[in-house]
Amino acid sequence: MKQIRTWLLGLALAALLVPSAAFAADIKIGFLVKQPEEPWFQVEWKFADKAGEELGFDVIKIGVPDGEKTLNAIDNLAAAGAQGFVICTPDVRLGPGIMAKARANGLKVITVDDRFVAADGSYMEEVPYIGMSAEKIGRQMGEALFTEMKNRGWNMDDVSVMMTTFEELDTTRERTDGAIAQLTEMGFPADRIYKAPIQQRMEIPTALDAANTLLTRHPNVKYWLVGGPNDNSVLGAVRALEGWGIAVDSAIAVGINGTDCIGELEKANPTSFYGSILGLAGVEGYESSKIMYYWIKDGKEPPLDTRTVGRLITRENFRQVLQEEGMD
Repeated sequence: MKQIRTWLLGLALAALLVPSAAFAADIKIGFLVKQPEEPWFQVEWKFADKAGEELGFDVIKIGVPDGEKTLNAIDNLAAAGAQGFVICTPDVRLGPGIMAKARANGLKVITVDDRFVAADGSYMEEVPYIGMSAEKIGRQMGEALFTEMKNRGWNMDDVSVMMTTFEELDTTRERTDGAIAQLTEMGFPADRIYKAPIQQRMEIPTALDAANTLLTRHPNVKYWLVGGPNDNSVLGAVRALEGWGIAVDSAIAVGINGTDCIGELEKANPTSFYGSILGLAGVEGYESSKIMYYWIKDGKEPPLDTRTVGRLITRENFRQVLQEEGMD
């Protein structure tokens, strides 16, 4: 009998010593993204899984391309036993509805990449957010353009800037505004920085149209610096420059994200696309999942606003940088 009591006491003590490990094994975190086919979100998922493997929680990955699928996914997460989720919403205006659905299901929420917007158009700052610093990323792009212009020895009097823009979205406007601010602060004349507004979506064809319109108005520029809110918006401008017969070495183009330009950097014959500011999707996927884990496990409240910056990738270094960031 004494041996049995001792054995039972040992079991009880063991249970007391490992409650967090047992609880960790039961933690399930959803990771919802608006475009699961995009490399950016695939990398976020990859690093969310990495965090789960290291810390011992499960990641439930779901693509949510529209509002209906988003709300259904939240119900499905609750039914699967998740305690919280990370989300890049397909529409920032879904924020209030997402939060209402999450509260009804008792789920914690962290937003990644895009912040929720309230009915009055303001950010829902009470919802924890992890994403790139749009302004700083833009400034990195502006600095890269200016630095490469100086490295090539161009006379600044012969140079103009084509900035494709999409100002309907706060994040993209902050990127291009940041680039313009950096260029002017480094000494580039503001009156030779031209915006090429993109209509509807930031894709190569729409950016090409916007760039063609701008080039029609300024046909005599000798050298172009080209920027924009993402890679495709800059690649569209590059295609427009090519259509106008502008020489590859007469333009320097830098994008943002670093995920949609790899094929361009791999081309045997270089184009005027010099490089991109690589967003650190892996950092965001890993950190958001880890923060959610500790919020669920320990009740540790996450910071409300966490920002990351990027790294410049070019033809010369992109393979090494992608490998270092776990994106190759």
